[in-house]
Amino acid sequence: MRRSLELAKNGLPAAMPNPSVGAVIVYQDRIIGEGYTAAYGGPHAEVNAIRAVKDQSLLSKATLYVSLEPCSHFGKTPPCCDLIIKHKIPTIVIGTIDTNSKVSGTGIQKIIDAEQTVHVGVLEKECLELNRRFFTFHNKKRPYIILKWAESRDGFIAPTEQFRKNLMHHKREPFWISNVFSRQLVHKWRSEEQAILVGTKTVIDDNPKLDVRDWTGKNPIKIVLDQHNRIPKENYIFENTSKTIVLTANEIDYSNKVAKQVADFLFDNEIQSVIIEGGRQTLQTFIDENLWDEARVFRGAACLENGVKAPELHSNWVVKKAVATDELLIFRNHD
Repeated sequence: MRRSLELAKNGLPAAMPNPSVGAVIVYQDRIIGEGYTAAYGGPHAEVNAIRAVKDQSLLSKATLYVSLEPCSHFGKTPPCCDLIIKHKIPTIVIGTIDTNSKVSGTGIQKIIDAEQTVHVGVLEKECLELNRRFFTFHNKKRPYIILKWAESRDGFIAPTEQFRKNLMHHKREPFWISNVFSRQLVHKWRSEEQAILVGTKTVIDDNPKLDVRDWTGKNPIKIVLDQHNRIPKENYIFENTSKTIVLTANEIDYSNKVAKQVADFLFDNEIQSVIIEGGRQTLQTFIDENLWDEARVFRGAACLENGVKAPELHSNWVVKKAVATDELLIFRNHD
């Protein structure tokens, strides 16, 4: 199962919105086939593992280890449980049940009904963690929400307007608190999520591109909160690098529970994960409504002494590590 989890990591993020699954087929304590979920629309892990077995006659005497319950419905591909039944694999070991309402135990039941042995719950915690975006989407009916910001050593995320104007000479571009290595890491994170969200002020002040130019991967969908439709159309966010969705007062009511409405909108549009890189107000809105799963906070080496205070997050970090001169703190919301 640990090997299945290692394989499953190879399928992310290309498999999204499908979960990324790993599968290993063992005969007489030897791996004879393995696979992971292909990019969305391609073969699932079980299919790739079965295809990798050179002597197909061994399947009827082998054990299949798979990190998630085999699917039981027709989607972009046929049900994996049907293929497992067809090859009469006698023993199937499953990491965790698929809570998607289209599956949710039916794959396991079909295999049991075919008189094949099923074991469920091996390394379940690790299997749930790997596909936490998928499980959050289906269990909580909202996307997996990651908050990200950079703050100075003394707790500011931006300088005063006057300091910014003096330093930037009225240029509309970001004021960097984090170092170049941290910024590259952020671009990697963007490539791992389906969407990125910012507020109006961030776009007007910084004119960000919100892409993955310092990494290799797919640009996320750009979500912008712009109540009064103030953002100029020549801004970078409207470049055709990825889809842009602007949420004005026509889409959501900005007077009440904005974060909940945004989460509902993203869920309805089948967006499974979002990284929020907005300013303090946008970030604090999600914190105050307790709609977040991770917070990734860079602390730069410099002190600003004055400016825009960082969001208030009353939680303890679970990971702390250095990124060159920056300190990266990662928080998890266990509510």
